[in-house]
Amino acid sequence: MIIREYEEKDLQQMIDIWNEVVEEGMAFPQEDFLDAVSGKEFFESQSYTGVADDDGNIVGLYILHPNNVGRCGHICNASYAVSSKSRGLHIGEKMVIDCLSKGKELGFRVLQFNAVVESNVHARHLYERLGFVQLGTIPDGFRMKDGHYENICPYYHNLYFLETKR
Repeated sequence: MIIREYEEKDLQQMIDIWNEVVEEGMAFPQEDFLDAVSGKEFFESQSYTGVADDDGNIVGLYILHPNNVGRCGHICNASYAVSSKSRGLHIGEKMVIDCLSKGKELGFRVLQFNAVVESNVHARHLYERLGFVQLGTIPDGFRMKDGHYENICPYYHNLYFLETKR
């Protein structure tokens, strides 16, 4: 399996994986599904979109983009999605590591996650293992699919000193 930049031929598989995570309602704030048109536009609008390619089968993807503008434009944000059929195989870890490098390569200084759901312990352990720092907890910051609210945990990783921390 390799992590690489997405190509147009990957779009339908990417849209399917993205929509699967949206449907689960436990990680992404989005509630609307992507279709062929909105998906192409969405993935093209990112600073970078990477895919986990397992011999032509897309098993995961990530998006990387500025978290803000102007004086905070050096901070980037990312989202990761792994197909439910491929979870538990450390694909997310490979994509986060690639994303850290890509963010630095693109000139960002910090990678920040605004809304990691507190109960998403697998993601939180991964981020902490890779050197991300939790900034605190926002009570009831995420509305789950069933309507109840869960806390969110913002995280960040300094990309400027990335080579000295790994």
